[in-house]
Amino acid sequence: MNASIPLISVPDGRVLIPADEVTALLRYVAGEWLHTVSRGGAELDPGTTLRLAGLLTAYADQIDVECIGFMPVPDEDPGPGP
Repeated sequence: MNASIPLISVPDGRVLIPADEVTALLRYVAGEWLHTVSRGGAELDPGTTLRLAGLLTAYADQIDVECIGFMPVPDEDPGPGP
């Protein structure tokens, strides 16, 4: 896998990565593990690999939900028309 991930530098010196990039990576890794298990090539116990893939997917889902919670709520009343 060859990918370019945008990094954001913040004033305190930390580097941030967009959440959608993190969740995409978690889902990609989980998908690769599932594909490996389906081919019978998992080095780990298949049951363990499936559980780990499920945990990565659940973690990605949790990140998505928490990010949605930060999104601003649009105004319900758009105000008077033109």
